[in-house]
Amino acid sequence: MKKIWILGLGLALAVCACGNQTQNTQESKEEELVVVNDHSNDGVLRVGISMPSDSLERWKHDGEFLKKHLEEAGYKVDLAFSDNLIDTQINDIEGLIENKADVLLVTAVDGKSLTGVMKKAAEHDIPVIAYDRLIRDTPYVSAYVSYDNYRVGQLQGEYMRDALNLEHAGNKIYHVEFVSGDPADNNSLFFYQGAYDVLEPYMENGTIQVMSGQTDFYTTSTAQWSSINAKSRMDILIGSYYSSGSTLHGVVCANDSTALGTLMALEDSYRYENAVEVTGQDCDVANLQQLMNGTQSMSVYKDLDQEALLAVQLTEAVLLEQSIQADLASTMGIPCIYDDTSYENGIITVPSFLLEPETVTAENAEDILVNKYHSYELGPLGFERVSE
Repeated sequence: MKKIWILGLGLALAVCACGNQTQNTQESKEEELVVVNDHSNDGVLRVGISMPSDSLERWKHDGEFLKKHLEEAGYKVDLAFSDNLIDTQINDIEGLIENKADVLLVTAVDGKSLTGVMKKAAEHDIPVIAYDRLIRDTPYVSAYVSYDNYRVGQLQGEYMRDALNLEHAGNKIYHVEFVSGDPADNNSLFFYQGAYDVLEPYMENGTIQVMSGQTDFYTTSTAQWSSINAKSRMDILIGSYYSSGSTLHGVVCANDSTALGTLMALEDSYRYENAVEVTGQDCDVANLQQLMNGTQSMSVYKDLDQEALLAVQLTEAVLLEQSIQADLASTMGIPCIYDDTSYENGIITVPSFLLEPETVTAENAEDILVNKYHSYELGPLGFERVSE
């Protein structure tokens, strides 16, 4: 057994954070951590993966993709899905620790609820990579892999700005509502803020009016990214504000599941004939059908395979005890940006490896999804995800 003093260093476990190490040390409280490494000498390199749920297409795909490619790289892999339940995920991660994982790859159900189990991982000398969702309120996170989430929101806001021609609105007034993501998902705030920052000038000058008055993140959020929850809220908004003469022109939806709920509400409750611009994210198959038939306006594409492959490469780097720093990004086979200033988790600024998202519309969907990334194909029923 060894005893070390952790001064807020998420990378003190197996890697070192260059650049922001001093800042993290100064900002964190001194904490004694007793470390017992019972996995490094067992002759097995094992990766533990914890995903939120296999009921959402996104996480089922990512979990299975990560497992497949890590196994092909020669690692043992334990994969757990948590049914979107915090306690289940904590139990799952504890099980991965007990099964002697050498590194953990975690997409948090709730980024603020894993503080205790992250410390337990640190006590077993297991580095943690946060995948797609930042893990908050803990110094024990070695790195973060994601898309540039603020940019995702910007793309949604820019699309709404251009689709409604807000720059040349003259005296026209446009009614727009926000349907934000799960408040437990740290990414949701970045999506919201990116879109809001683009559209805020038009709200301030009166070109955009939000008839409901609901513009802050938490009021517009959607628990668990649920389509049902999004539909219920949008049904209420339509009935309260868009049923007696006021037309709705746009809904900024944070992702495709919230967009799907919004589209269902528009079909069931909205009585006017004008087209409503609806944004989304993830290019889920069901939403691509809506995109091509003109009911959903756009989605933001994040090549999940690229993100997962980047996570595989970063996992290998951590296992090889390479330093998590800017130079590492240039060695990755996947183009990415190293950011050690933006993703502050409440205790440390987590070194982040970020990919660039793309706007997908009916006009460019085939070029981007089929021809560029080869992640979808066009079948008799429309877009289908290419099987591994």
